[in-house]
Amino acid sequence: MSKQLISSGTIWEKKFGYSRAVKVGKNVFVAGTTAVDEFGNIIGEDDPYVQASFVYRKIEKALQEAGSSLNDVVRVRTFVTDIKRWEEVARAQGEVFEEIRPAATLVEVTALVRPELMVEIEVDAVIQG
Repeated sequence: MSKQLISSGTIWEKKFGYSRAVKVGKNVFVAGTTAVDEFGNIIGEDDPYVQASFVYRKIEKALQEAGSSLNDVVRVRTFVTDIKRWEEVARAQGEVFEEIRPAATLVEVTALVRPELMVEIEVDAVIQG
């Protein structure tokens, strides 16, 4: 079975030895994704809803490159730095997955790679058909 590596083109992927996503057969695994654009700028500082919404757009792009889509997502893992603001993150997830309804986990973590980041999301997808 072949493996396809999907890159978003950031310097961190090559430097730290990971891919934005990996496709193996009909399975697509999207790495933990944060609200950092291709220039290293944080999107939505101090706004977990904006960060999560931006992250889902990045995830959607990686899935599309793998020949998949958000409709194929079967698992979502969300990491937040402030559990008191979980509903803001969940609102973004609900907008994306209202009809898809994948299995989902949301947990609080002490910190993410940069202190301004409040949300990190990873997904697994299985391409239908």
